[in-house]
Parts: sequence; structure tokens; C-alpha cells
Amino acid sequence: MTSARQPFLALIFDLCKQTRLFKAIMVMLSPLLQTLTSTHHIRTKQPRHVVEQVYEKSMEEFTAETRAVFEKPLSLDRLLDYSDKLQKEYKERLQSSNISMLPSYQHTLPTGLEKGDFLALDVGGSTFRVALIRLCGRKENGESEIQIRRIRNVVIDKKIRDLKGQEFFDWMAERIADMLAEYNHMNGTTDARLPMGLAWSFPVEQTSPRTGKLLAMGKGFCATHGCEEQDLSELIMRSCRRKNVNVEMRAIVNDGSATLVSQAYRDPTARMSLILGTGMNAAVYLPTTALARAKFGPRPAAWFRSAAHVLVNTELSMFGKHTLPTTRWDDALNAAHTLPDFQPLEYLCTGRYLGEIARLILLDAIASAGLFAGHVPELLTEPYALDTRLLAAFEADPDPALSTASATFLASHRLPPSAPAPRQEDWLFLRTTAQLVSRRAQAYLATALHALWRLRTREEGLEPGCDGSAVSIACNGTLAEKYPGFLQGTQGVLDALCGEGMGVGEGGRKVALEMAPESSILGAAVAVCCAE
Repeated sequence: MTSARQPFLALIFDLCKQTRLFKAIMVMLSPLLQTLTSTHHIRTKQPRHVVEQVYEKSMEEFTAETRAVFEKPLSLDRLLDYSDKLQKEYKERLQSSNISMLPSYQHTLPTGLEKGDFLALDVGGSTFRVALIRLCGRKENGESEIQIRRIRNVVIDKKIRDLKGQEFFDWMAERIADMLAEYNHMNGTTDARLPMGLAWSFPVEQTSPRTGKLLAMGKGFCATHGCEEQDLSELIMRSCRRKNVNVEMRAIVNDGSATLVSQAYRDPTARMSLILGTGMNAAVYLPTTALARAKFGPRPAAWFRSAAHVLVNTELSMFGKHTLPTTRWDDALNAAHTLPDFQPLEYLCTGRYLGEIARLILLDAIASAGLFAGHVPELLTEPYALDTRLLAAFEADPDPALSTASATFLASHRLPPSAPAPRQEDWLFLRTTAQLVSRRAQAYLATALHALWRLRTREEGLEPGCDGSAVSIACNGTLAEKYPGFLQGTQGVLDALCGEGMGVGEGGRKVALEMAPESSILGAAVAVCCAE
């Protein structure tokens, strides 16, 4: 007999197992038994409190999508089309803009024959540099030589930035006096007089090659208090006269102009310059006829009679808004910027922004594809917390495991203690992101420079590829100098845009990027000769 405590189903099985109904009952109950068994199995292996994270896409899918949106705009045909459109932008702003394509007073370039001793000043956001520069002229091998005989770098800290008005220029004069005393000691003189050039990395409304109205400096400087719109040259010379410093201001230039004239002293084909670091700018030497007369403002008639060409500050960062394609991450960066749309090319190409574009991509990959198993590294939610140097580290690391680059990343952006160790595919995605962001920057930069070269060639009445159309571009800045392969990659795209293998002369290039080290301080000295 069956116990009353037996389960109901067992009782049924016991009663019916000897009957012909047994098989039919088992068939009827089979689905119910399978459901009960399956449910019990799931609950045993997966407790209710454990919820597996589900992502919109896999890392492979996210990587492929990111690669596609970055690489699609970079075909040669597309880049040439962007170049044509940028040339139109340049021409329009040569006629009307008051914030870009700005003519300087510099209307000559050095011959390379100039000689003499000069005192050069370079005022930047964090450093004041004073140097004794000697121009040695052209040597027997045909190259012109510049020597830095003495140089001093002085940190501009908060205490110096807080100096108001003339106090700041008095501080400058003390540093100038020290260097002039050193020059006298070196030459056995007591009261030598030196011509002086200034590279000024702040806004100035230039009124002649050696004068200009001081404008707000920004970056925490108080030097304009009570001095704004006064002549910068006179402010410096006033402090020098008070201290009996025997110098004379002969030239004021910005960093783009300084880079171009310093390289032109050594390379007669230099006609353009590029500043590429935290930000960017470019200068180009153009016929004065390329610009509308109104762009020059009130200048002496004698200037126009002697100026067939002029060095133009392009403010290149401001171009490309309606020409260069962007991604959703670029658009997010632009929308959150304090000056949206103001410098569209700079937001795509420079040291300040490459890391920020990558940061936005990584956050998207974490949320939608499970990068770092969905955990956000420390500080990565803070705008601009991802330094472009980290991208450079991933591109430079020769180890397939990316051990050095990953350690560098985790030193700045630690994962939470609860996070699992990053997978190799996580680090490979970071390297892919760095490559995509930097390669596009190189392509867009090369396109902007190609457009500027084509503009200059046409304004000079030359055909691309003919004698005289080949130029070198003097380059300066931390991104150009230190980011692995950046300048070489930009040169490669330039070569393709110009027509590979079609350079002027055997094996020559139509447009060649050349590093111009120490160009700001050297250019300040060379500019004195050009101003004369």
C-alpha cells in the first residue's frame, strides 16, 4: 500500500503503472514535468539577486562602428573636396574677416645674409625667455647659421602674473638688464647697445613692425591693469630706460610670424609656418593683392609702396566648421565648450582636444559595450581629464601587451577595487581609439595646409608643381614635436594630396614640413632684420 504522505503524482504513477493508461498519462504530464524541472534548474544555478549586465553591442561591434565613422571621411577624393571648400573659405576671409587672415606689418623675409648680435625676448603663458642671438650669415656650404649664445628661462608664477601695469614690465627689464650685463662681460664692453626683438604670445593690435597696442592678456595676468591699449613697445622701453638698460625695441612678432621668419633665414623656400601644440595657428607669406585694402586698416602710404608681400596671421583654427565632418563625440565636445564653433579645426586637431575626444569615446564604450566590464576609471567623468599624452603612450608602446601604456593609464585613472582586471581587448581598444583620433587629426590638418598652399600658389600666379611653387612649412609646438608619428603622418597625407611622386625636382616635395626648434626666440631676433 502507498503511504498517505506520498506525493500525489507518485500515487497516480503507482496506481496506473500496471494499466494501459500509464503511457497516455506520462505523455500528458511530460510537458509539466519538464517545466518544473527546468525552473528548478535555473533557480538553483542563478539566484534571483544576481542580474547579468546586458549591453547594446559587443566591443567588436563598437570598435567597428567607431572605426567606420572616423575613417569614412578620409578618402583622398573626400579630402581634396574639403581642400577646395577650405580654399573658398580662405579667400572670403581675406576680403572681409576681422578675426582671421590678418595682415601683419611684416612685409619682407630675411635673405639669410644678415649678421649681428641681438637681444631676443619671448613672453609666454608660463615662461619668460631672454637670449643673446648671433646671426652669422651664409656659410660656404650655402646654409645660414643662427647661434644662441646665452639664454635664460624664467618661470612666470602667480606672483609674477599678479604684477599690475608697469610693475610687470619693470620685472621684465630687470631680466633684460642681467642679460645685457652678461653680454658686456663676454665682449669686454661696459655699455654696449643691442637691438631687441619680442615674441609676444598674447593679443596685440600691431600698429607698426615695432609697436602695438597692449590688449587683455588672459591666463591670470594683471599686466594690463591701467595699461590696456597703451603701446607695448613703449611700456617695455620705459622700464628699461628707468634702469639704464641700453637696448632698443625694433620688432614685435607673434609666435606664427616668429616661426616663419626664423626658418626663412635658414631655408629660402619657407613661406608658411605651423604652430601645433595645445592649440594651433599658421602664418603664410602672400602678395598684398590677395587681401582687401580694408583689411590693412590705417597705414602710412609709404608702407603700401614698399610692401609687395605681407606675412598673414591666418588664425587657421577658426576654419572648417561647415566643411570637415564630425562625429557625435566631436559634437558633444563642441556643445559643452565655452566657445562653441569658435575654433572648429582646433577642436579636432590639437593637444588640448584629442584626449577629450578619446575620453568621450571611452565613456560611450563603457556604457554601451562593456569596456572595462562596465566600470568607469577614476576621474574619467571629468572634462579634459584624459591627457593627450596618454594617447601618445598607447601609440608609442612597442609591447603587444601594451604593458607600459596600460600602467601609465592606470596611474592616472584607477579602476574601482570591485572591478575585474582589464582584458587585453580593453587596452587594444584604447590604442585603436588613439590611432583613429590622431590619424583623423593628421588628415584634417594636412588638408587645411594643402588648401593654404594652393591658395598661395594661385595668388602668386604659379601652377602647382612648377618652379617656385614648392615650399617648406616651419613647424613648432609640443604636438608636432613629441606625439609619435604625428608630423610624419601629416606629411604622408600632404604628399598624397599634392600628388605623390610629382614634387619639384628629383625626389622633391611640393610641400615639406620642417621642424623649427626654438623658433619663437630665434624669430624675435630675425624679425629685427626684417623690420629694418
